[in-house]
Amino acid sequence: MDRARLVELLEALARGETAVAEVVDRLRDLPFEDLGFARLDHHRELRNGIGEIVFGAGKSPDELVAIVRRLADASGRVLVTRVDAAAAAALARELPGVTYHPRARLAMLAERAPVALAAGPVLVVAAGTADLPVAEEAALTAEFLGARVERLFDVGVAGLHRLFAEQVRLRSAAVLIVVAGMEGALPSVVGGLVGAPVIAVPTSVGYGASFGGVTALLSMLNSCAAGVVVVNIDNGFGAAAAAVRILQRDA
Repeated sequence: MDRARLVELLEALARGETAVAEVVDRLRDLPFEDLGFARLDHHRELRNGIGEIVFGAGKSPDELVAIVRRLADASGRVLVTRVDAAAAAALARELPGVTYHPRARLAMLAERAPVALAAGPVLVVAAGTADLPVAEEAALTAEFLGARVERLFDVGVAGLHRLFAEQVRLRSAAVLIVVAGMEGALPSVVGGLVGAPVIAVPTSVGYGASFGGVTALLSMLNSCAAGVVVVNIDNGFGAAAAAVRILQRDA
């Protein structure tokens, strides 16, 4: 139940177009619904502007199908992150309308369009092609949540002329999500070029001394560019959620 659906329901009640019993029935699962193995937070979008997103890793295909089915019944829109091919196949088989993005490992069910955010765009910047799974997770999540998204890929510090050629796009963004592995230097460079918020995402891409993304994470945390904030390693979803919250505040 999101704000738009709740307002629509209450306005219908005020006009006499629906009965109190029907309203009560529609609201009976607020604020959560207990499935035994999961408690679905139907009230989340009303509280913080973003509905419950399902973390797919560690859940069985049957559990994911049950969760997505109930969330879809309640809101008409569901996003599942970190979905493997077997779970994606089960979701698509049991729930028509599910789309799967294998590179980003995202499954989506969207029976209605999101409420579009007027502010924007979010510019997702990726250092290299190897960072694209995380960058696409961020971009697709932000789009699912109603943001206008632009992409700028393969502009890492090994060839800074590629980045400098795109300074107009960099400066036109309302929020930038900058994704990089290896030494993780790109967010600092971008942070020195723009005045908008920069959300840095370290990836686990790199050779041995990258320590699975820890080197990039520490580099980004130690950035000398003012205003750069950092999410967890490979957390494109978290970066997108942060960007959308910034845009919601600007709305």
